[in-house]
Amino acid sequence: MPIGPNDCELLDMDNDVRESLRQTFLTTAGWGDANQAPLAGDASFRRYIRLNKDGERAMLMDAPPPTEDIRPFSQMARHLSTNGFSAPQILAEDENNGFLLLEDFGDDTFTNLLAQDEDEAALYELATDTLASIHLLHDIKTTPKWVQPYNNDRLLMETALLLDWFMAAHDLDVSSEAREAYDQAWVELFDKVHKGPQTLVLRDYHVDNLMRLEDRDNVKACGLLDFQDALVGHPAYDLMSLLEDARRDVDIEIQARMKDRYHASMGTKNREDFDTAYAILAAQRHAKVIGIFTRLDRRDGKPHYLDHIDRLWGLLEESVKHAELSNIKNWLDTHIPKDKRIAAKDRS
Repeated sequence: MPIGPNDCELLDMDNDVRESLRQTFLTTAGWGDANQAPLAGDASFRRYIRLNKDGERAMLMDAPPPTEDIRPFSQMARHLSTNGFSAPQILAEDENNGFLLLEDFGDDTFTNLLAQDEDEAALYELATDTLASIHLLHDIKTTPKWVQPYNNDRLLMETALLLDWFMAAHDLDVSSEAREAYDQAWVELFDKVHKGPQTLVLRDYHVDNLMRLEDRDNVKACGLLDFQDALVGHPAYDLMSLLEDARRDVDIEIQARMKDRYHASMGTKNREDFDTAYAILAAQRHAKVIGIFTRLDRRDGKPHYLDHIDRLWGLLEESVKHAELSNIKNWLDTHIPKDKRIAAKDRS
């Protein structure tokens, strides 16, 4: 539906109200006169603004309710910091209006460092060691009770994104019978995942959300940025998220080395079962992200995410080669032709 003149006025008014609330928050926090430099947007409705006041820096998270909720972020940030990991310190917060004033970790995301030809293996070693430390600290008994389980309802809601957005964008119909078969095939796989170890799963653990902090040692040198969606799930999820990155190709040798490094740290007793869970969760995540990136284009007007669709389909097709995923592979081969496994860019 096109936006009419009255809608534009309403949007302008909402922006004005939001700006006023933001300035009030900053003034109350003692940063009202700081220079403000907005950062590039991410895949959510959150905005980040870098603040500079007399050489001192901080980061403002602007997360407007009801689309965003800052409470999970602040709660998990405090938990991680308390347990020796580098989440941004919270300097001020306004829960009702969705503002957080955060410690500014700078610009050295792993993504930026890799673009500057920094040592890829060293960065992935730091990320892997940090992840193993998080997982060693959190089992089903020690993970905070307020962290929700990564259960079938959540997993299936995510796999449905492939059907509801990617297939819809290609005008591929899905009958109720086909959807039921799709869900059932996933549930049978998820049962295998749930029988494995359970830990704190940050769920978006990849180089875009990790930072190198030069003034800190060991795993504290790894700054954590995106953890508000954390759940209790199988530890393979975050390792897979790191090594089968939706946005960049990770060298096969580095993937193998980091898996070995992780398992050596964890003392994994059953590598075969872990690898099966890894393949299942990889397929689940890749199917989900194909749907999300299509939605970001179609619904949110962010077409640059479509640049990753080819990589994601390659990762998904590789994951379903695992013997346990034959039913998912057969379903995809039946319902999504090879020539449709591309970004749907035609909006006509």
